[in-house]
Amino acid sequence: MKGDWKSRGFSTRAIHAGQKPDPTTGSVAVPIYATSTYVQDELGVHKGFEYARVQNPTRFALEENLAALEGGVTGHAFASGMSAIATLMTLVRSGEHVVFSRNVYGGTFRFMTQVLDRYGVESSWVDSTDLDNVRAALRPTTRMIYVETPTNPMMEVTDLAGAAQLAREKGMLLAVDNTFMSPYFQRPLELGADVVVHSTTKFLNGHSDSIGGALVAKSPEQGEWFYFVQKSEGAILSPFDSFLTLRGIKTLGVRMERHETNTRVLVERLARHAKVRRVFYPGLADHPGHALQQRQAGGFGALVAFELGSYDAAKRFLDRVEVLSLAESLGGVETLTCHPASMTHASVPADRRAELGISDGLVRISVGIEDVEDLLADVDQALGAL
Repeated sequence: MKGDWKSRGFSTRAIHAGQKPDPTTGSVAVPIYATSTYVQDELGVHKGFEYARVQNPTRFALEENLAALEGGVTGHAFASGMSAIATLMTLVRSGEHVVFSRNVYGGTFRFMTQVLDRYGVESSWVDSTDLDNVRAALRPTTRMIYVETPTNPMMEVTDLAGAAQLAREKGMLLAVDNTFMSPYFQRPLELGADVVVHSTTKFLNGHSDSIGGALVAKSPEQGEWFYFVQKSEGAILSPFDSFLTLRGIKTLGVRMERHETNTRVLVERLARHAKVRRVFYPGLADHPGHALQQRQAGGFGALVAFELGSYDAAKRFLDRVEVLSLAESLGGVETLTCHPASMTHASVPADRRAELGISDGLVRISVGIEDVEDLLADVDQALGAL
């Protein structure tokens, strides 16, 4: 049936779901509804739109698209990935407890340990690659298990179906940060998760020109609550950023294929290079999570970390790159590289970084879609300076 995209292929849904042609002009792109309010026909009679913090057609189109891609009931777009996580955590009450993958994004760790701890929300951080560690950390007050897989930046892989089964057994929720994989490669709701989290800033938008976040809910009850919190807290994605993210998602399938193709070639070069001590990438056959990633995802992604042995070596490499851009963030069409210990995970205490393996010699690359020969040449010349 026309307009029913659930049974269609991924890229067809990415291009069409939630994006009906504009009824006035036939525009194939959803317009940017840059309005703060809507005129009502008469008192108590309106067209379903009252105030733009609560309803906006451009944002609604994106939210419907995200739900279709992840296989959820509702999608919810926020001003940043962290505002999406903050909304997710409103499912947890004071005195309740959350078990996290130990190696999540540094901002998530900061939010839980320096903000929500002030309000009585407790958290534990475990190596979730072994679900026995998760089980051992559960308490009578545990409300949620929160997993990032593969993790940032150490590429640790968690069994999502196993974590979902554990959560169901204990009557709690499983939330999964799917930013690294995107719904093109991995769909946690299909594996039993309850909520999916995204920083849309990354692969979903894909062009390094918008900040945003998203939640996709499996149940209508969760969706209703997220809508209520959007209205109450107001950290919604703007119409323009919603438009940019919709624009980016249309090419998600082809971009993710190119991202991963380039990554595989670059990883092979890094793994053979004499100056590189170790490479962290789930696509490598000797990676501990390789077989699991093959089972639960359609690919290995575009993030790779590698150990150069010291801060000085990492700095020389990062200072010398030319095609690669030294910058925070990931998931853009351009290749971005960073020093996790002093950039993305600077808010994580040094002793904890050491425990996680985030050394001063660790470098992370988010591989873009440039010509791979140029990426290889740039990495070779930068490593040659060591």
